[in-house]
Amino acid sequence: MASNADSIVVNAAGRDVAISNPGKVLFPGTGHTKLDLARYYVAVAEGALGGAGGRPNVLVRYPNGVGGEFFYQKRAPHSRPDWIEVVALSFPSGRIAEEVVPREAAALVWMANLACLELHPHPVRADDLDHPDELRVDLDPVPGVTWGQVREVAGVVRAALQDFGLVGWPKTSGSRGMHVYVRIERRWTFSEVRRAALAFAREVERRAPAVATSKWWKEERHGVFLDYNQNAKDRTIAAAYSVRPTPDARVSAPLAWDEIDACDPRDFTLATMPSRFAAVGDRHAAMDAQPCSLATLLDLSARQERDGLGDAPWPPHFRKQAGEPPRVQPSRRAPARSPRPSPALRGSGDRRPAAARRISRYPLIEVSRGQRKEDALAGLERWRSRHPDAAAHLAPADVLVDAMRGRFATWTRVRVNLQHVPEALRPAQEPIDPGDPRRIPSRSRKES
Repeated sequence: MASNADSIVVNAAGRDVAISNPGKVLFPGTGHTKLDLARYYVAVAEGALGGAGGRPNVLVRYPNGVGGEFFYQKRAPHSRPDWIEVVALSFPSGRIAEEVVPREAAALVWMANLACLELHPHPVRADDLDHPDELRVDLDPVPGVTWGQVREVAGVVRAALQDFGLVGWPKTSGSRGMHVYVRIERRWTFSEVRRAALAFAREVERRAPAVATSKWWKEERHGVFLDYNQNAKDRTIAAAYSVRPTPDARVSAPLAWDEIDACDPRDFTLATMPSRFAAVGDRHAAMDAQPCSLATLLDLSARQERDGLGDAPWPPHFRKQAGEPPRVQPSRRAPARSPRPSPALRGSGDRRPAAARRISRYPLIEVSRGQRKEDALAGLERWRSRHPDAAAHLAPADVLVDAMRGRFATWTRVRVNLQHVPEALRPAQEPIDPGDPRRIPSRSRKES
């Protein structure tokens, strides 16, 4: 390893990669630096490339470390080594971008030098961008749900997969949830894979309705949400061995099924994973040897449709899809229009209210918006202090914290569901504090 005043050269499987500003702290809570991140990806390169290698990857960059602003960079930097592979992807918006395709450990180190903490691959190989080879079961717990409940739903997922002739490969998400991958034959389109994932999510919900949900809208969720839309085109999730932007530098850890009951997501960090990897190897190493057919899940989808379960909402940046239900939050839906009164009743005392007025199914109010999550949550705390009687009735899942993605960065919205607050104590909608971040000029970000 060579160094000078401004950089250190890291050797990754025979290729040298310069790490600029190697002492820059990316995780203030643990003190881990950019150099530590690069060394981590060298140590777990074989496993990390198993999850993200050979696939186009979105670059999720944290130039100021955890807690600072981050941004999504789909386009590979123009200034890059000639050994960094790229592939051109088309997106639902109609745009085309060349994304990075890591093939070797040095590519992971080069990405780490850009302060890419996370690996965010698409579920396709670079040689066939239209046919996914992964079905992704994303177990996303709502606020207040414990790891024990996530494990319970994972057990239902495992049993359901086996019943449909599918092999699941679990891993911690690196946050509070879990991912289960199913390696599939490259025969189906994104839409078909998403449809299979939706059918599977509904089946798990049917088997465990008290703890699992397939409901897209946050205000309708409970327990653990199976996010079927992670299988839509242009969606990515953190790969196996990806570092996550948590204060303790947690990582997404591949697991054997018999490890789930005894493990805790906090067990797997940037500091602990290299020794685990050296001791047990890659728990997902055999995944490619067992590609599965989606035929059974697509048959299930067809049966569900015949029973009246059609499509479910798509992500907001997709065009409205044929057969998709209204893409409107339940709390904002207008009721069905009442029949118009007969001419004989018009002008009489029997006047009916206009049906176009919106009647909220859920009593939601919006509390705050912030370019940083911390700012939005601070606005929530100010709301709590103004309305302590109402706040005392809130369940953890009643606070809806939404990461809203702009073109280059995210902003945060906080809403409160007052469903558990007695009507007499429910505060009215107030001016949002802080206000709309989209009206605040932000510094431009150069994708370089």
